[in-house]
Amino acid sequence: MEKDSFKEEFKVRGEELITKIKELIHEGNVRRIIIKDEEGKTYLEIPVTIGVIGALVAPVLAAVGAIAAMVANLKVEVIRTEEKDEGRGT
Repeated sequence: MEKDSFKEEFKVRGEELITKIKELIHEGNVRRIIIKDEEGKTYLEIPVTIGVIGALVAPVLAAVGAIAAMVANLKVEVIRTEEKDEGRGT
């Protein structure tokens, strides 16, 4: 099986940010979460690995909360992996 990645982008308000990040962290196919402002300035990049899910969730969410308090409207860019079967093709 081969893994491909693709991006998704969500617009969220500051107060919705932590809830959205928690949802994304608990999904199995998310590799990286990038939090940006409306102009595209990157505030935080979160590599979603087993280590982040385990020991580092609280500090990551604290940083996300601080960003949410500073910025009203944000973009969340999500890089996901999608497994594809190599043997299938047309």
